[in-house]
Amino acid sequence: MVKVVILGQGYVASIFAIGLERIKKGELGYQGVPLKNELPIKIEEIEIVGSYDVDSSKIGKTLFDVASKYWDGNIPETLKEVKVKKGVHLKSLRNLPIEAKGLDDEMSLKDCIEKLVEEWKEVKPDVIVNVCTTEAFEPFGEKEKLLEALEKDEKERFTATQIYALAAINYAKENNGAAFVNAIPTLIANDPAYVELAKENKLVIFGDDGATGATPLTADLLAHLAQRNRLVKDIVQFNIGGNTDFLALTDTDRNKSKEYTKSSIVKDILGYDAPHYIKPTGYMKPLGDRKFIAMHIEYESFNQAIDELIINGRINDSPALAGLIVDLVRLGKIAISKGEFGTVYPVNAFYMKNPGPENMHNLPRIIAYEKMREWAGLSPMFKA
Repeated sequence: MVKVVILGQGYVASIFAIGLERIKKGELGYQGVPLKNELPIKIEEIEIVGSYDVDSSKIGKTLFDVASKYWDGNIPETLKEVKVKKGVHLKSLRNLPIEAKGLDDEMSLKDCIEKLVEEWKEVKPDVIVNVCTTEAFEPFGEKEKLLEALEKDEKERFTATQIYALAAINYAKENNGAAFVNAIPTLIANDPAYVELAKENKLVIFGDDGATGATPLTADLLAHLAQRNRLVKDIVQFNIGGNTDFLALTDTDRNKSKEYTKSSIVKDILGYDAPHYIKPTGYMKPLGDRKFIAMHIEYESFNQAIDELIINGRINDSPALAGLIVDLVRLGKIAISKGEFGTVYPVNAFYMKNPGPENMHNLPRIIAYEKMREWAGLSPMFKA
């Protein structure tokens, strides 16, 4: 059994919860879950035991009630068993048309962490999954700076994710191990301060920023061109969507956070920094969760021939990430059993846009997939 707590009960978390329970009922196959049911821990063994949000319209409601906002089909009755609790805000929903309430409105950061840890000790999660709205953030870099800011209760210095990660560290210490999946751009697996504390306190960190749609596809296309020694002259990739995360990205600082994790693939894979525009570009409400993606890659081939790749697509944003989370919670439990605390590059390299630890490169996803399978004890998918 793998027990899971969700941070940020929005579209991704709700689709994850619905899909998971539908699999348990035999209504769904394993499409969209990269490792299907190959792991020794089966998908049917995942249990959601807690959920947190700061949207006042969700706090106190059941997952069944919240999921009905995101899904028109039949919602599994089992989701009535878990209620959404008040989480940490720290202005993470600023400039959004949402009435937000957070634990930090009424208590210090250390008290927020202590309250979360006490609540988690009651439900005993193995894995804590962060799918909060994209934040504007600044990494700490050094453990001492992080702990000093916490001691001084510098609320303006922290984001919700950074406090949740500290709570996970404290919980892991008392629980003799836990895992934290950071599926948003805030640097946790890439922040040495958090990785050091995680190693010291038996926390596994997967992160940062789940790689779901255009970004992993771009990575593999660039690898294809690099392997054939074709010179990439320029790259354009953009996304437009209509869900809350795209609305949040209309905030300049949040958009920069996302742009950084999406753009890091270019130099990592090509070995040089080709001119590129890779951004989450805009919000248009009618698109909903089914985002529009477009890519244009111009490159030079033999005898200076100029070729182009032009790709357009529509991708359901949240289900793409939810399917990855099904794997990540099981891999988190496996990492705990292996005692691989800190962060785990073979897992991050496949599932994340900005794979930790700091200064590790993006890999072509076909290579990262095999390395991840090897780490998980699975046989190669592609044999020579």
